[in-house]
Amino acid sequence: MSIDEKPTAQFIEDISDNSNTSIQNNQDETKFEDDDFSDLDESKILRKMDWNILPLASALYLLAFLDRGNIGNAKIEGLIEDLDLSPDQYNLCLTIFFITYSLFEVPSNMLFKKIGKPRIFLGSIMISWGIVMTLMGIVQNFQGLFATRLFLGITEAGLFPAISFQLSMFYCKGEMQLRQAIFYGAASVAGAFSGILAFGIAHMSGVGGYRGWRWIFILEGLLTIVVAAIALFTFPDFPEKVKFLNEREKKFVLWRLSNDNNTVKDNNEDLQTRKPNFNKFNDSNDYNLWKNLKIAFMDFQIYLHLLLYYGIISPTYGISLFLPTVVKALGYSTAHAQLMTVPIYVTASISSVIQAFFADKLGKRSPFIMINLILVIVGFTMAIVGEETGKPKVIYGGVYVAILGLYSAFPGILAWLSNNLANSKKRAIGVAIHIGIGNFGGAFASNFYKGTNYTLGHSLELGFAIMGLISCSCLIISYNYINKKRLKDLKMGKFDDYTDEGFFKMGDKSPHYVYRI
Repeated sequence: MSIDEKPTAQFIEDISDNSNTSIQNNQDETKFEDDDFSDLDESKILRKMDWNILPLASALYLLAFLDRGNIGNAKIEGLIEDLDLSPDQYNLCLTIFFITYSLFEVPSNMLFKKIGKPRIFLGSIMISWGIVMTLMGIVQNFQGLFATRLFLGITEAGLFPAISFQLSMFYCKGEMQLRQAIFYGAASVAGAFSGILAFGIAHMSGVGGYRGWRWIFILEGLLTIVVAAIALFTFPDFPEKVKFLNEREKKFVLWRLSNDNNTVKDNNEDLQTRKPNFNKFNDSNDYNLWKNLKIAFMDFQIYLHLLLYYGIISPTYGISLFLPTVVKALGYSTAHAQLMTVPIYVTASISSVIQAFFADKLGKRSPFIMINLILVIVGFTMAIVGEETGKPKVIYGGVYVAILGLYSAFPGILAWLSNNLANSKKRAIGVAIHIGIGNFGGAFASNFYKGTNYTLGHSLELGFAIMGLISCSCLIISYNYINKKRLKDLKMGKFDDYTDEGFFKMGDKSPHYVYRI
C-alpha cells in the first residue's frame, strides 16, 4: 500500500504520536530507519509546507478571532443603544459564547476524527459560523443576539484544536512554536484588522436602512463563507494526500516525525547505548479511553499548565473584547478609537513570531513565557495607575505592554504542554483539557469590565497574570527536579532490567523521557 492509498483514519492513528510508521513499496515493507534521505533539502521541504499550510490556516483563525471579537467594535458603533441592552445583558452575550465554545471543543474534535478529512470539517464549520455571523447583523433584541452568540460558540469550537492537530501532522516538536506563533499571530492581526474594517464599514451606516454595526457582522460573516468555500477545496489534509510534495518528500516528512523524541541527553557512553528507541513501538493499538483519561487527570503538569493557560487566556479575551471601549473612554472619537487599537495588535503579532523563532532555535519555552508574563503584569499595573491618576497615555501604554506580552506568550504555552506529553492519547486528552477547560477563562473575562472605571477589570487581569507566573515557576522547578532525579536513577542502574518496550509504555514517566524546559 502506498502513502496515497493509506486510509486517513488509520494514518491519523499511526502518526499522531509521531511514532514508528512504515511504508510498503512494491509489496515490501521498508523501515524508515533504512532509508537514505541525504539527497533531500529539509529546509526546502519545510518552506513548501509553510507556504502551503500556514497562510490558509492563519486566514481561517484570523476570521474566527475576528468574528468572535467584532462585537466589541459593534458596541461602540451603537449596538447597545439600538438593541436597548443593559450592561449585564451585553456581558451575558459575551459570556455565552465562551461557555458553548468550551463545552463543544471535545465533541467537535470527536466529529473531526470521525470525518477524517480536515478540509471538509473546517470548511463546513466555517460556513456554519459565517451564516450565524451574518444573521447576527439582523437581530432585533437581546434574545436574538444571545442566541447567535450561543451558536457562534458551538460552530467555532472545532477550529483551533483541529488546525493545531494538523500542524503536528507535518512539523516536529522543535518547529511547532514558530508555526503556532504564525498561526496564532492571525489573532493579533485580527485585532488590528477588526479595527480597520470597523472604521471603514461604519461609514456604511444607513445603507439598506442598516446601522454601521449591523454591516460589521453581515460583511464579516459573508467574508467567512467565501474563505470557507476556498478551504473546502484547498486546505491540506495529511502528508500522504498533499499534492505539493512528491512521494519521497512525503516519506521524508513521516520519517522526521517518527524520529522526534524527548530522550535523556548525557555524556555517559553507557547511558547513550541504553537509550531506548521510543519510535520502535506504536501505542495506537493500546487505546483505552478511561485508562488514558485517568492517566491525564492524575498528571500534575496538566493542572499547572491549566492555571498557566488561565493566566494568559483570561486577560487576552478580557482586553480584546473591551479594548475599543477602553480606548474610546480615553477621550478619542469612535473612529479614532477603532484605529488606535491597530498598532497594539500589529506589534504583538511581530513580537510573537520573533520570540517563537528564537524559542524553537534554543529549544526553550519557559524563559520566553516568564518574560511575557512579567510584561503583562507591568502593563496592567501601569493601566491601574493610569486609571487612578487620570492619565490616559499611561493607560494606553499599559494596555499596549500587556497585549504585547499576552499574544507573545500564547504560542509558547501551547507548544510547551504538547512537547511534554509523550503518549498520543494522553496528549490528545491533555491538550483537550488545556484548551477546553481553559477557554472558560473567556467566560470569566467577559464580566471583568463594567461601568466606566476599568480599575477592577485591570486588577482582575493582573491577578490572573500573577497566577500564571506562579504556575510557570512551579512547572520549571518541577521539571528540573524530575529530570535530574531520572538521570541520577539511570546512572545508579535502577532501570537496567527494563526493555525498550517497557520504557515506551511508561510514556513521559519513563526515566529516559526528559521534560522540555
